[in-house]
Amino acid sequence: MKRLIIITLLVMAVPCAAQRPPQLRMDKSHLEGESESFGAFRQKLDTLVHFGLGDVRVLHVGGSHVQGGTWSDRLRARFLSLRYGLDGGRGLVFPFAAALTNTPVSYTTSYSGLWESHNCIKADGSDLGLTGIAAEVKDTASRVAIDLARSGGPALRHSYAFNRVDVLGQGDLRPVLLLQGRDTVYGVTSHQYTHFDLPYYTDWLQLFFKGGGSYTLRGLYLDRTNGGFTYNEAGINGASTSSWVKCSHWEDDLRRVMPDLVIFSIGINDIQGREFDTSRFKENYRKLLTMVRNVNPHCAILFSGVNDSYLKGKNVNPHTETIAKAFRDLAGEFDGVFWDMYEVMGGYGSSDSWKEAGLMQPDRVHFTPAGYRLIGDLLFDAIMEYR
Repeated sequence: MKRLIIITLLVMAVPCAAQRPPQLRMDKSHLEGESESFGAFRQKLDTLVHFGLGDVRVLHVGGSHVQGGTWSDRLRARFLSLRYGLDGGRGLVFPFAAALTNTPVSYTTSYSGLWESHNCIKADGSDLGLTGIAAEVKDTASRVAIDLARSGGPALRHSYAFNRVDVLGQGDLRPVLLLQGRDTVYGVTSHQYTHFDLPYYTDWLQLFFKGGGSYTLRGLYLDRTNGGFTYNEAGINGASTSSWVKCSHWEDDLRRVMPDLVIFSIGINDIQGREFDTSRFKENYRKLLTMVRNVNPHCAILFSGVNDSYLKGKNVNPHTETIAKAFRDLAGEFDGVFWDMYEVMGGYGSSDSWKEAGLMQPDRVHFTPAGYRLIGDLLFDAIMEYR
């Protein structure tokens, strides 16, 4: 009953909602599969929630559904609401403003100077990592800033203050941090990142460089020394499985995150053509999943499936049921679980009712903010009910 009340309130909160609600299938909103690794993740999460012990990290990977940040931010907020003081840090971020694209809703970025950016959609991936995007700088006058202070209701406001930073990337220039107190901090550089221990907690930083040459920035990891729960997101608009497998430093950066659970939401862009190559789709996923297992052999895997959608805005996408079967096969092969978003929405053509309820965009591919929050609530409930 509680879940139905939450859904009703969300739909009613949409200003232009139509008369009828979306075709939700609550009986389908559960995680399919018996997974030893996912069961271990739930035990680790329960230990953190009930006793405040441990460090739990989740990574959410996808396309525009994830880059926008509303879906992942809803899940992050729901997890953090399980226990006061559970915040383990904001985790993986990128200065999307320097790449002239949208930043996830839970933080803001800004830049100055000249930056040359590229992502996994078109680039060869030789200098790309876990974020799927990179920005190259060649002068010491260029800077980027990350601001974690956010607006919103008290229930969703978190400071995500951090006192450790890893700058992911490489080059001849030396990364330097400027903090809110105008303190300059220098780090220690290893092969793939530069580590900084900060003199105090902060929710803002500016990154600049010293020396000569260039530097390719793949992202920053904002961390805390006291552990807790961290929800990381890596989303690139338009990215498919073929895009992500090109990122040559994906596994290197994944070792810095060291996730206990990876939520894979890659797939909607794989089915946007007339044909869908199931074999290539599964083989691409196998490459990503193998890297996850290389980093953490016990990492839990969750496939969120894809939503009912329209193909190029004209007709209902015919590949959705085919890709759902591929996800089920991969979940069985890699000890994962599967949440069938397509069936939860109501199945074939259900994107029409979601649009009428004000929960999907006119393209019937992307959700509205209220729609993303709704699927976040549904997926969170399914995760928490798994036993």
